[in-house]
Amino acid sequence: MGDFFGSVWWMIVSLGVLVTFHEFGHFWVARRFGVKVLRFSVGFGQPLWLRRGRDGTEYVVAAIPLGGYVKMLDEREGDVDARDLGQAFNRKSVGRRIAIVAAGPFANLLLCVALLWAMFVIGRPDFSPVVGHVEALAAQARLERGDRLLAVGDRDTPTWSEAALALATAALDRRDVRIRVQTADGDEVVRTLRLSQLPPAADQDQLLRDIGLTPRHQLLPPLVGRIEPGSAAWGVLADGDRITAVDGTPVHAFDDIGPLVQRFGGRQAMVEVLRDGDRLALEIHPRLRRDGSGGRYWALGIAPAPAATPAYDAKLQYGPVAAVPAAVRETWKLAADSVGMIGRLLRGRASADNVSGPITIARYANASAQLGPAWFLNFLALMSLSLAIVNILPIPVLDGGHLLYYLIELAQGRPLSERAMAVGQYIGLGLLAGLMGLAFYNDILRLLH
Repeated sequence: MGDFFGSVWWMIVSLGVLVTFHEFGHFWVARRFGVKVLRFSVGFGQPLWLRRGRDGTEYVVAAIPLGGYVKMLDEREGDVDARDLGQAFNRKSVGRRIAIVAAGPFANLLLCVALLWAMFVIGRPDFSPVVGHVEALAAQARLERGDRLLAVGDRDTPTWSEAALALATAALDRRDVRIRVQTADGDEVVRTLRLSQLPPAADQDQLLRDIGLTPRHQLLPPLVGRIEPGSAAWGVLADGDRITAVDGTPVHAFDDIGPLVQRFGGRQAMVEVLRDGDRLALEIHPRLRRDGSGGRYWALGIAPAPAATPAYDAKLQYGPVAAVPAAVRETWKLAADSVGMIGRLLRGRASADNVSGPITIARYANASAQLGPAWFLNFLALMSLSLAIVNILPIPVLDGGHLLYYLIELAQGRPLSERAMAVGQYIGLGLLAGLMGLAFYNDILRLLH
């Protein structure tokens, strides 16, 4: 229940910030161009708070916090007093109308840069981009445990989050990518990851797993959590033992144990453990088992201890001056990724499961807030950028649809007919309803899983 109320609260806070900036962009430019603003509303529906300014504008916080609007004087929406005709939106030049409509998405773009600047100055805690375990394509690329990923393609990867995003993007495109790494010995080398060899049906939620790359911070420590009664380890190992070596080969993670056991097979082996501060060498004879598909493997009969939450060991941070160009670069990179994802969705290269609705967004808002202010700022920045990009799409009802109308007006020298605009509105409402339906459907599926 705490997560529910936390998600609702942080969703309201997020939308309140983003919508206010978006609508303020429309409001500010409209006022600069002499358009009379009748209402500035954050939220829809019944007003919870209303104040009328000396300029006659109503400032409102409404009950449904899922958007907002700026209502301007417009002859198409009602009678306008002859004295106020010069302040009507529809009486302004097409260039000024374009500027007023574009100001909302542009305000969100500027907000994204500002939020990222604040995030960089505070410093976002993260994990080092160090490889923990490799197999499959990662092993074929000769990546090894302890390699630090310095760059994926042309993108520097100072933390694991940057590395994971760059790898996932290349994997979605099934594009081979060059990776610059620093080996455990300190040498810099370039490896080529053949992502074109990923199967077309690879699970998009598990792309890194399919690549065969596990970061160091996700490895389970080699701690014995449970011993199966009657197994090879029963009476030899104890709960809490840290396995340090198998037959003289060092063990760094629990995943190392299985392959080493298979290597020495059924012969008796020496397992070195650390128990209550003492180092012990214990003899164990693995036993043969069958898996669910009928295959056979050698096993000790142990399970790992529950993993503790790993501590961050890296921070993405810049000084106040250096954070300015860094925020601009990051905004450009995120925008390119977002537009690229829309293109992949339209071409069928990315699953429609990637479309998220308010429930998923609320959960992400809550999760990022729990991680600290820097991560929440990062979330807000991404949401602000997404709001700007979605609103600029040429879909009637959205800002981009209005901009499309005005560009057509510029091209043909006269406005579109009211009938054509009405048809466009209905089409836009249909597209928007379909998109929202898909988003809610995905949200519900995620809740059920």
